Amino acid sequence: MLKSFYQVVLVEAGCDEAGRGCYAGPVFAAAVILPMDFYHPLLNDSKQVAENIRDELRIFIEQEAIDYAVGVVDNNEIDRINILKASFKAMH
Repeated sequence: MLKSFYQVVLVEAGCDEAGRGCYAGPVFAAAVILPMDFYHPLLNDSKQVAENIRDELRIFIEQEAIDYAVGVVDNNEIDRINILKASFKAMH
């Protein structure tokens, strides 16, 4: 299990991407800053959580988050710059 946070001086954001393994389509990245005391018993790796639970968690996280953002890079840009660079671009 990962730590919820690593230090208390700076603000930390959790970041993840989706779509890097696809043969076609966009790549998405999301970052979220949660309060230090944030907890939800069903929150786990998104690949281990059922779709209906992910949908519920999304609403809960968006309501409780200090801030969040989602980035996307489309397939044309991926073809132009490569998937690794596209993933980093989506994260930025």
